[in-house]
Amino acid sequence: MRLFSYFALCLVLVSGCSTAHKPTVEATAQSAQLLRLDYVSSIDNAARQYFVYLPSGYQQNTNKKWPMLLFLHGNGERGNGLDELDYTLIHGPLYEAWVQKRDLPFIIVVPQLHMFGMDKVPYIANRSRDAIPARLTDGVPARPAMFPSDKPIVPAAIAGDMSAVPPLLPDGWERAEQDLLVIIDTVQQQFNVDAQRRYLTGISYGGFGSWYLASKQPELFAAVAPIVGWGHPDLMAPIAHAKTPLWVFAAGRDLAINKNYFYPGIERLRQLGHDNVRFSMLEQAGHDAWKQVYAGSDLYQWLLQQHKTAAK
Repeated sequence: MRLFSYFALCLVLVSGCSTAHKPTVEATAQSAQLLRLDYVSSIDNAARQYFVYLPSGYQQNTNKKWPMLLFLHGNGERGNGLDELDYTLIHGPLYEAWVQKRDLPFIIVVPQLHMFGMDKVPYIANRSRDAIPARLTDGVPARPAMFPSDKPIVPAAIAGDMSAVPPLLPDGWERAEQDLLVIIDTVQQQFNVDAQRRYLTGISYGGFGSWYLASKQPELFAAVAPIVGWGHPDLMAPIAHAKTPLWVFAAGRDLAINKNYFYPGIERLRQLGHDNVRFSMLEQAGHDAWKQVYAGSDLYQWLLQQHKTAAK
């Protein structure tokens, strides 16, 4: 990866990375589960699916409310939401929970962004299903190496006037906003979700999408963590007004995203009086800094500490 409408109420259990859309016959109550939910997208009226991960213990603790984590993937994981949905397993918290079998206590929701004509982008056109990680019966697969880079570690520069800089990348998650809202509402209704602990995170294109959704739906999330996607100053006022807790991650040796562009948005939040903002510049990391972030525990622990004072 280098750079949602009526829902059918059918839950399909997925074992490993199978692309089959028919129900698997068994589910183990003690173990984590990965489900597919069917929906018809408001964008093109096409049938699609998205992943819902249920953590270990969900089936036994029927009265427990679980935090929900919505993950927005990057550009390289776009697809048709059917046989291509498994590409969303390559990166992010779902990779950690399902493939690496980590006990992450979240209901993780992972939709797939429409292609919107980007199937000709080389790293999408040339992608292979071999890159989709398998959930092993025993053990876990080796983690992929970080992207190599010869870019030197240098200080950030002043970005200057951002008024001429577009706030979003082309054909991003903003086009799926209504689908995302219906997805969130459906998961909220069908599963034991704690409405005071709904979280949002995303990488690259999904980082930009996280900023956008946080700005357009500022009361929806208890915390937001965009990774290697900067937020434009024009998006900051609703976020600051809602005082949404933020943890923003940038990569110092990012070859895809200009690290200098993170600072104007963060400064705009400060000017607006928003003081619940963490900003981590991982100077040694490249664009795939999300591997380091999601492989650790700090972000998940921080998210779990964030609560809305009232459910929406």
